[in-house]
Amino acid sequence: MIAAEFEPVVQTDRRRSPRAPISLDAKLGRGGLDRALCKVTNVSLHGAKLHTYSPMKKGARIWLTLPRIGQVIATIVWADDFEAGCQFQEPLDDTTFAALTGANVEFV
Repeated sequence: MIAAEFEPVVQTDRRRSPRAPISLDAKLGRGGLDRALCKVTNVSLHGAKLHTYSPMKKGARIWLTLPRIGQVIATIVWADDFEAGCQFQEPLDDTTFAALTGANVEFV
């Protein structure tokens, strides 16, 4: 017989702001030149999760054109095959976030 002690893992939410699930077509490009399509599957004030049609590299700087709000600059913070997470250079404000998600959301 084997005996072991264990402690349950304490889950901590590392996110700075809540994420909203969405499904929006967006474009990746630089300086107004849209080069590739992607799908945004969730978004927060500080970043988004992307499904892409080509692999992304961690640390890459991207120009993401989002519907209803236009172009934002972001950095890829993680990438796995055709999914990636990006952090916006400048966080979205509440009004811009609401315009993007179609929700009336107020953050405290």
